[in-house]
Amino acid sequence: MSRADDKCSFCGKTRKEANLLITGISGAICDSCTEQAYDIVQDETRRKGGGLFRLDEKDFPKPADIKLFLDEYVIGQDEAKRYLSVAVYNHYKRLMQKDTKDDVEIEKSNIIMVGATGTGKTLLARTIARKLHVPFCIVDATVFTEAGYVGEDIESILTRLLQAADYDVAATERGIVFIDEIDKIARKSDNPSITRDVSGEGVQQGLLKLLEGSVVNVPPQGGRKHPEQRMIAVDTKNILFICGGAFDGIEKKIAQRLNTRVVGYTSNRNTSGIDRDNMLKYITPMDLKSFGLIPEIIGRLPILTYLNPLDRDALKRILTEPKNSIIKQYIKLFEMDKIKLTFDEDVYDFIVDKSIELKLGARGLRSIVEAIMMDAMYEMPSGTQKKLHVTLQYAKGNFEHADMNKLQIA
Repeated sequence: MSRADDKCSFCGKTRKEANLLITGISGAICDSCTEQAYDIVQDETRRKGGGLFRLDEKDFPKPADIKLFLDEYVIGQDEAKRYLSVAVYNHYKRLMQKDTKDDVEIEKSNIIMVGATGTGKTLLARTIARKLHVPFCIVDATVFTEAGYVGEDIESILTRLLQAADYDVAATERGIVFIDEIDKIARKSDNPSITRDVSGEGVQQGLLKLLEGSVVNVPPQGGRKHPEQRMIAVDTKNILFICGGAFDGIEKKIAQRLNTRVVGYTSNRNTSGIDRDNMLKYITPMDLKSFGLIPEIIGRLPILTYLNPLDRDALKRILTEPKNSIIKQYIKLFEMDKIKLTFDEDVYDFIVDKSIELKLGARGLRSIVEAIMMDAMYEMPSGTQKKLHVTLQYAKGNFEHADMNKLQIA
């Protein structure tokens, strides 16, 4: 006589017919029925607005809360933090907007951040992702080319967002995308060229339809499109795009524009208040156009902000203050081997001075600390010493023996 747990209570498959039969107190379920049950639960959860990316007005972080969170991980850049915080908060409010009698529809405000390499554009994006209740992805614009050429199609942006949303299309359509290195798709000259610019203006035209909002067929696994591949339709109308780029050399265009306003006897008076060490604070959409972004793209990125260059004090604070600062990370690494690591204060000054001397910026701080700590990280886990105090003499000695070529990253 057969027992109840010898076959699936849902479809009737026997233990031999099923790949796997999970038994319970008074019944059993096969692997096939388990998968179907999971899909049903997921669909029902999404239909009711639940799931991992469920939006609740009570959970909305206010702009000041978002900025406070960014302050814990990113030093300075208050202007960019404020713009980012407001853009993200308004994005939340757009997603929660109900049908109103006045027919006022809030449009999204895509944002573009301009700042020299190593000032924290990508760090801001990665940090803000921790605070969000919507899918978030970071993509690099340098890999994109026009359709049909070697490289990635522009639609792969949405593939990555779809993957971040665990293939939940509804969640994907209210996500946030950070496009890094947007300046690398600027056309090579301000005048249209007769030669093909497959990674420049053509990519901007492809990106335009994503920014302005359209239904795009996305290959769920990425890669090139082909007729047999299954596509997923994604509406980009409610996806917020945040762009960042170094725009190397744009300072010259800003200076040139400011000088064209100088006429006659007022020249000294008009230019005396200009901060020539930080020309990016005067950036306008006109400068982005002269750099090589097409006007249509600029129009779809209405919020323009900048990141300040990092001075000596900012670099020292970056080294030691944030929750995940470089020094705290190395202290944690040694702590995992039960070794107490401490530093003299003047070691921090030495690291910062070397970063400035080699023009490495914030990215170079880790390389310099790594060069100083390499011998200790190699030898101490196998030894018996449980304390290490890094003095200025120790730091200088280890740094002098480091391969300087590996530090030239900027």
